[in-house]
Amino acid sequence: MPAHEFESDTTTDPLAHERAHLAASRAALRAMREDAQNLDIRDVTANWVNAAVLQAQIDERIKSLADLAHTPLFFGRLDYLHVVGAEEAEGAEGEQFYIGRRHVHDAVGDPMVIDWRAPVSQPFYRASRKDPLDVGRRRRFGYTGGDLTAYEDEHLTDPAEVEQTSKLLQAEIERPRVGPMRDIVATIQPEQDEIVRSELGGTVCVQGGPGTGKTAVGLHRVAYLLYAHRERLARTGTLVVGPNRSFLHYIEQVLPALGELEVKQATVEDLVTAQIEVRGADEATAAVVKGDARMAEVLRRALHSHVTLPTEPVMVVRGSRRWRVPAYEIEEMVQELLARDMRYGAAHEALPQRIAHAVLVRMEEAGEAPDDRVQNAVARTPAVKAAVKAIWPAVDPAKLVLRLLSDAEFLAEHAEGLLTEDERKAILWAKPARSVKTAKWSAADAVLIDEAADLVARTHSLGHVVIDEAQDLSPMQYRAVGRRCSTGSATVLGDLAQGTTPWSTQSWEQALHHLGKADALVEELTAGFRVPRDVIAYASRLLPVISPGLTPVESVRESPGSLSVREVASDVLDAAVIAACEESLAHEGSIGLIAADARIPALADALTAAGHTYLSPGQETTAESRLTLVPASLAKGLEYDYVVLDEPAAVVDGEPDERTGLRRLYVALTRAVSGLTVLHAAPLPEELA
Repeated sequence: MPAHEFESDTTTDPLAHERAHLAASRAALRAMREDAQNLDIRDVTANWVNAAVLQAQIDERIKSLADLAHTPLFFGRLDYLHVVGAEEAEGAEGEQFYIGRRHVHDAVGDPMVIDWRAPVSQPFYRASRKDPLDVGRRRRFGYTGGDLTAYEDEHLTDPAEVEQTSKLLQAEIERPRVGPMRDIVATIQPEQDEIVRSELGGTVCVQGGPGTGKTAVGLHRVAYLLYAHRERLARTGTLVVGPNRSFLHYIEQVLPALGELEVKQATVEDLVTAQIEVRGADEATAAVVKGDARMAEVLRRALHSHVTLPTEPVMVVRGSRRWRVPAYEIEEMVQELLARDMRYGAAHEALPQRIAHAVLVRMEEAGEAPDDRVQNAVARTPAVKAAVKAIWPAVDPAKLVLRLLSDAEFLAEHAEGLLTEDERKAILWAKPARSVKTAKWSAADAVLIDEAADLVARTHSLGHVVIDEAQDLSPMQYRAVGRRCSTGSATVLGDLAQGTTPWSTQSWEQALHHLGKADALVEELTAGFRVPRDVIAYASRLLPVISPGLTPVESVRESPGSLSVREVASDVLDAAVIAACEESLAHEGSIGLIAADARIPALADALTAAGHTYLSPGQETTAESRLTLVPASLAKGLEYDYVVLDEPAAVVDGEPDERTGLRRLYVALTRAVSGLTVLHAAPLPEELA
């Protein structure tokens, strides 16, 4: 399976043919975009609202038809043995399809490039010699910038051809990481493709170690689902949830590169802070308790404690008549609403209508003929409103949480049998806040308020939600995300070994239960395509301690010399780190200097003194600035061609306990795509020594 390079004069027929097809495809895409730009909607819209909506849709289509100059329009070709969908045409010449990031057709509508998500494209990822799927030849293309520079063929049905690893595929996987994360549409592997194309109705959980491509798989699954179920998801919405803003900035270009512009991205904090502003922080002990699923029941009890059974009848005056609804009858209504376990707010709205209906029944028995307008009027009378306020008062979710965290007796009453005395003390504020606005809410408090808000009124559910780095969510955070896909599905991505929060999940079974998706399918990716074999093997020495029983990643990449561990004197550590960065900068690609958060200021000063400009995590690299200074707490999910890791012991010591510290170190050790240099003055953790 030799790779063929283009000669400068492009006289070789196959190469010239492919370049000509690329040029024609780009011209066709430009024509498609021009057609969209030239659409005249003046005579097809009834009013300005319809016109605005239609114009917005056209504008989105124009954006999606942009030709990205440095992104290959197609990356592969399938030569089928027969006409697709016409197996009976024995002996007929097979069809040929170019596979790319989006569909492109010519002036008469014939396809020039097929979207990678289309069923006819699937064999590009799944076909093999054992099961060629009617594909005679699979061709891969190599690019330099936007120029097609090489091709490589696999003849899947030729027994004489020796099976080899694709050099172009390997080169694409190992291409330097400059800028934000890019799509892997040209390199999706069969086991990844199965997850990408799994059905919308089911939730999928992907356990994947460093470099297995789980994040890319999740994003490509979103792109596939939007292709296969566009109308439904356009109606219900999609969302990608990431661990922090740096991570979201890093991945934000993947979906637009695949033509998907409508997927929202957010952190869990973004989702739950609509009502309050996070200005405070919790001690780890308090955060663990607040993130525990038992807090959901504490909140439910506290909310329903506001319901008071009636002791007095309700007297409604209508004209010259008075209508009396006795207390026992209203109590029956209240008990029925409680038994139905309705949202608190829905029951608050239903109770006045129930009381008003009882009045209407009495009116009808007296010979009157009231209608629905009368019932609504009765429900709004002062007597009914006063009764509802006393029996089932409106409750503000933030005020409810404020009282729980401020009032020891109120918390003790509703946490009885759920939280211990020490746990209650851990979450009580030492100095109670005066109001919702003045309170220094923490991120965990915001999740509690979100839970309380859902008890009052149902949270809107989306069609599909992707949760990345999911191992770091607390049970209450899982519940918060789960509410946003309660009638939809989810893709859960993570690695139990990279759980670096005190509340990180211990098993996917527990996590999926809290998410409300206990029946989700759990898939495991163990083949590594990013981290070199020596590097992942070194980092995997930590697995027996940080995540016993987890399968280590088997990297397919052999990169001799990719790992260097150096011990230096403490007084020259900073200088040695700068020198290692300079060594790495001699190579092509991005450089990440990862260090314990406490070490960042000193290293920033050292870099500046040495004349090096540096970026913050998530910022896009440029030709002038390829070095990023990364606090260990923000390294998760990011990747760099070369990583310099400063003082592993400091990374471990920066966490509240050793296990979390070793997990943080595992993350830092596995961010490198081509090479890792570890520098230390303090002794290494014994697992690495």
